[in-house]
Amino acid sequence: MNELSTVTSERDVRQRALVPPERLAQCDAVVIGVGAIGRQVALQLAALGVPRLSLFDDDVVEAENLAPQGYWPGDLNRPKVSATAHLCQCIQPLVHVTAIAQRFKRSTVRDWPTSSERIVFCCVDSIVTRRLIWETIRSSALLFVDGRMSAEVMRVLAVDDPIGDDSYARTLFTAEEAYVGACTAQSTIYTASIAAGLMVHQFTKWLRGLRIDRDLMLNLLAAETTSGE
Repeated sequence: MNELSTVTSERDVRQRALVPPERLAQCDAVVIGVGAIGRQVALQLAALGVPRLSLFDDDVVEAENLAPQGYWPGDLNRPKVSATAHLCQCIQPLVHVTAIAQRFKRSTVRDWPTSSERIVFCCVDSIVTRRLIWETIRSSALLFVDGRMSAEVMRVLAVDDPIGDDSYARTLFTAEEAYVGACTAQSTIYTASIAAGLMVHQFTKWLRGLRIDRDLMLNLLAAETTSGE
């Protein structure tokens, strides 16, 4: 057995009781938006050992993305999905990453295979885009996890029955009710990393057949956590 094979076979030894490898092997993970939260979600999923990972984002890396989103100076002007995919494969060489440098569209799901367990991580900063994603994927995803962040406040919503759920849509308020300005106008990598960890944790709870947290909010500044249905 060569060195890479040895490392690969032992890399998840300490997490197997928490992340069932036989369940993980069946999953296709889709991360829509690889900005502050989404990039961290993708890197954590690669480290976790998810076998197939698709990334969607039409943005390129700019200087203001370096600190809050964890991109490197050498990534400047590269598509975010390309930079993130490269690092994912450095973390786990066996992960199959598909980087799509475009916005997620309704037509995207037509090309999705029907044989895998699809997990969708929604990491965008627009309610309108969230609505489009939700309406598009709910008939084909087994688990949907949405991460939202504003400064040091984060909210994670998880749905383990997208096709039958009637509560998530109520969190998609209208454009007139929305806060003026991007929700990521103020952001830090530590808040994004915590939000990403909470999202991936819902995924691992689902893998173990545990009850997920359907609506979790954490205010770092106030040190307050709320959880509701």
